Amino acid sequence: MIDPSAILNANILIVDDLEVNVTLLSRMLASAGYRCVTSTMDPRAVYALHGRHHYDLILLDLLMPEMDGFQVMEGLKELEPDGWLPVLVITAQPGHKLRALHAGARDFVSKPFDLAELLARVRNLLEARLLHKQLQQYNDVLEERVRKRTRALQDSYLETIFTMTRAAEHKDEELGAHVQRISAYSRALAELLGLDNDFVDTIFFASPMHDIGKIGIPDHILLKPAPLTPDEWEIMKRHTTMGAQILGNATSPYLKMGAEIALNHHERWDGGGYPHGLRGEAIPPAARVMNICDIYDALRSRRPYKPALDHRQSIDIITHGDGRTQPAHFDPAILATFLEHHARFRDIFEEYTA
Repeated sequence: MIDPSAILNANILIVDDLEVNVTLLSRMLASAGYRCVTSTMDPRAVYALHGRHHYDLILLDLLMPEMDGFQVMEGLKELEPDGWLPVLVITAQPGHKLRALHAGARDFVSKPFDLAELLARVRNLLEARLLHKQLQQYNDVLEERVRKRTRALQDSYLETIFTMTRAAEHKDEELGAHVQRISAYSRALAELLGLDNDFVDTIFFASPMHDIGKIGIPDHILLKPAPLTPDEWEIMKRHTTMGAQILGNATSPYLKMGAEIALNHHERWDGGGYPHGLRGEAIPPAARVMNICDIYDALRSRRPYKPALDHRQSIDIITHGDGRTQPAHFDPAILATFLEHHARFRDIFEEYTA
């Protein structure tokens, strides 16, 4: 219910080109206790006035020179994006009533005015308008609560992600900076590829989990400075399936994409990757994006079995190959975009490298 005092304090505008009508309507409303009534005889001024004062009700004459009431309503629709025009039209033309309602007016009153009818329609419309505003405010509150809840859930997901990645950091002190760079690379590349905003945001949070499966790899293999034996290499490759198992069966979009990336980020476009030897577009897009980012960062980073390379050397290997890494390993479209904007990835590496 609306407080009666709120109705009497509602903001009302009278629009009529005849001064006698303006005076009559003003007096009728004042006698009924309405306290905030203003008027204009210039229909061209209504748009600006409503934009400043946001009237709860506009009593609008339809037949006016220079701009009629229908034109005024068309302009007001720009200020009321939800289509709820707080307009009570005043007309002496019976044929205009239905047209006015179709144009967006909430109600109409006929000339000459009947005082009781006019006041009843004014009160009813004001009550409807104020209830509509209350509903809008309530919806705004709900939307803000949803936004806060969404942010809280996102923070929870991120906390889960970084808790899991921190669990692996003790095995490789370089990992902290690596996962930060991977997030930034993946987001940048997804943006450059023109992928949608949801994908861009999700891969930023999901990509750090790509190597979470290495938690299950023994240290003597993970940190071995010499080449791995064939048996050790088979154990190392299991980090992909282990990662997918750790993150699997999640409802979070971040964890779902994280599992997809963990499983597939070592697959190669030419089918020579692992664990399943997927080829071409059978490899999920997130894993294809992540793959080239991971290779670039691995080339730039020191590992127990190799020194760090500079940006030029890394791009040369990605472009021309070195026996272990070949251009045929990457999605051609993603490779082309990466190489076109390679300086951006250099800058990310430098930003997140102490």
